[in-house]
Amino acid sequence: MNDTIGITALVPPELMYACGKRPLDVNNVVPVSSSSPSNKLCAWTAIWRDMILNGGLDIDSLVVVAGGDCHNALVDGQKAELSGMPTHYFFYPFDGDTDYLRSQLEKLVRFLGGIQDERMFSLISDLKAKGRALDELRVNDRARGSDVFSALISFSDLAGNPDIFGKTLDSVPRTDIRYSSRVALIGVPPIYPDFHETAEGFGLHVVYDELPYEFLRLGGSSLDSLASSYRDYSFAGPLKNRVRLIQDELLRRRVDGVIHYTQYACHHTLEDEIFRQHLDYPILTVQGDLPRPSTEQLKLRLEAFAEMLGVMS
Repeated sequence: MNDTIGITALVPPELMYACGKRPLDVNNVVPVSSSSPSNKLCAWTAIWRDMILNGGLDIDSLVVVAGGDCHNALVDGQKAELSGMPTHYFFYPFDGDTDYLRSQLEKLVRFLGGIQDERMFSLISDLKAKGRALDELRVNDRARGSDVFSALISFSDLAGNPDIFGKTLDSVPRTDIRYSSRVALIGVPPIYPDFHETAEGFGLHVVYDELPYEFLRLGGSSLDSLASSYRDYSFAGPLKNRVRLIQDELLRRRVDGVIHYTQYACHHTLEDEIFRQHLDYPILTVQGDLPRPSTEQLKLRLEAFAEMLGVMS
């Protein structure tokens, strides 16, 4: 059986599967966790850190995205390494330097033991095309945002099995959607596992999930093409590039409002002011901490936001 490699943020799954490894996005276990770590800044990193230290995650080694995206992961990843977990540190270039990223990919390949099956590149490319088609279904009101999000969030690791994951994509229900307003969800995904369903209960149709869309739009079939694509991973680069990408998607998806989810003690929280300056849409900012069902306060705020958008439309 292939080794399972924990990843703390987006690492090209094409490359990991081509190296004969099975990636596990440790973030995806957090929203369904019942853990409440006592020593934490961000609950996301603290929970997967504790699960690794306590043997609650069945992984053979860990790849920490130490440059770009999540800063807390750098320290919590080192705690896992000091406990004996084989750990590799992966850095995205802030300036989009393709040569630098290619050198990072080469180091990752060496850590993973070399490329073994290049067919995985085309297989995963086909899956991402299928994911983008699924994403368009909700844009065209033919699939629920909650169902699409549940599928897209797993594109970081393809749920551990590309073949089975492809069948999961095919099983996402197609249905006509009724709603009062179209909204975009930007920022890190909510730690509340029922967030999308809760929003739908108030007539909010989520037609854009920013981070999962990054999983879909980046790819490649070689180290060169992966470097050329993933250098544009927006969460790891200048915020102006991310704002530009969001603006394009908000326009294309015809949104009425924006929900910015922020995680307690996450540096991305500081970006809220910039989004409010550059996105010409009604914006609701919400913050979460520990994994749990949507709180009553959150429900009240989503309901009020839905009512405001309804009056404006």
